[in-house]
Formats: sequence, structure tokens, C-alpha cells
Amino acid sequence: MASITLRAFAKINLSLRIKDARPDGFHEVQTILQAIDLFDRVKCEKRRGPFQIRCDMPDVPTDRTNLVWKAAQMLWDTAGRGGEMRDAAVTLQKKIPMKAGLGGGSSDAVATLLGLRRLWKLRVPDEELHMLASNLGSDVPYFLVGGTALGLGRGDEVYPLEQLPRYHVVLVIPSFGVATKDAYDWLDADRKRSRERFSQHHGENPFRPRFPSITLDNDFEPPVIARHPVIGQLKQRLTDRGAIIAAMSGSGSTVFGVFKSAAVAKAAARGLNAEGTRVITARFHGRFTRRSR
Repeated sequence: MASITLRAFAKINLSLRIKDARPDGFHEVQTILQAIDLFDRVKCEKRRGPFQIRCDMPDVPTDRTNLVWKAAQMLWDTAGRGGEMRDAAVTLQKKIPMKAGLGGGSSDAVATLLGLRRLWKLRVPDEELHMLASNLGSDVPYFLVGGTALGLGRGDEVYPLEQLPRYHVVLVIPSFGVATKDAYDWLDADRKRSRERFSQHHGENPFRPRFPSITLDNDFEPPVIARHPVIGQLKQRLTDRGAIIAAMSGSGSTVFGVFKSAAVAKAAARGLNAEGTRVITARFHGRFTRRSR
């Protein structure tokens, strides 16, 4: 096998509840994750010389700071190979925006783990691959599963849920990104100033028959909207255009609306495009049983 190309799908957070910081510095979370059919292409190929990352998006780092590099290095070390990584290259064709709360970097990292495991013909079991993914980041293990899933612990404990229908999604991406660390810092600071330990806004749950005990709230929304009011405005515009739920994904900055009708979703996307914002349409995606192509 000279190369393998995998699709690295994006996700949205239908709900994201955040508790206090743990002794290890991470926060306990409860999140419902949903894959969407927006994806990057990750090509792993044999190539003589030092390990290399290439990318068609100029702002994406191609050095050791990229999560793809870290994933490859972990796999290389786990396989017991000595010295610097070599004789492989990973090419990223990016469609998922950066710093948008859509998990693009984490998904690319998982695609790299899966692709290089096959390319290097490594006997690394799925359980060990999950451990590597967890070490890479809290949301990374989800991208081994996909579909509709519950994330607990740091977000790395992933439990598949009953699949939702293939609803339509309109993603609205502001011109700015939100770093996850900043979002956590703002949330912690706001909670220290407030008498309320946790937000009690309890959003509408159109999926209640499947998740009867879960409220669809994103605890990052209040602190992020306080610094970036446009996010709240975009949520309202999506709701006004017929979304059954509109929310910020992850720590932002992407705002999404979920629509049951393709026609209504397309009309909403056209209207938001006319306002000069960046808009992407997608659909809910199921479990990640097939990625190659």
C-alpha cells in the first residue's frame, strides 16, 4: 500500500455542560456530539525522507505543533520505532474551518492514527488507539466513533446514543475564532463573579424523546457571547429562519442551526449569505464505519 486517503468529519455539540475543574486541571463535561458530513481529506503516503505534513490551508501549522504530527509521533513511539519519524507524509485538504468549535484538528489526528496504522502495518489494537486519542485531547476519542454520542469525563469517555435522523445543518462562521483555553478562562472567571455556580438557561430540546433527561445548553455561550455579541445575534437569525435548535458549537466561534427541511435550510443559508457572513450547509452523519476515499 503506497497511500491511503481518509475523510475526517466535523462535529457539532448539541449540548455542552461544564462542571468545576478537576484536580488534574481539566473540567468534567457532559456533551452530546453529532457528526456532520463536512470533512477534510487526510492522505497518508509512503515517501522517503523525514516525516512531513503538507496542507492547502496557509494558516495551518505543518510542524510539531500540529495535532497530526503529535498523533503520528505517538503511533511511531507506540510501535517501538526508534529515532526520528521518517518515510511517510500526511497531506491535509482542509474544508473544516480552524478555531471554529467543529473539531477539525482532532478529526484530522484520528484519521492520521487510522491511516498510518494501516500504512505502517502496525498491530496496534483499537483499545490502544483509543488511549492514544485520549492523550491527544479531550474530544479526540469521539472521532473514532462518530454519529450521535454522549461524552463524559473530560469528554473522552464516549458512549454511542440512538442515531438522530439526517437533519440539515446551516453553519455560520464568524470572521474570528475562539481559543478553547480562552473560553474556559472566561467561564471560570464569570462563575467566580456570579452567585450561580452553573447556568440555568435550559434550552429547548427538540430531541427529548431520545434524550429525555438532557437539556440542550452550551455553558460556553454566555461568557463567549458577552465578549462576542455577534454569536448571540447569529443564533437569533437562525431561529428566526426556522431552525429547530440554534447554538454555538463547542467553545465557538461557529453557530449552527438544525433544520428538518432541506428547503428551509437552503433558504436560511441564502439569507445569511446575503448578509455577508460565511455559511456552510451540511447534514447529520452516522457512525464512522467507512472513511476511505
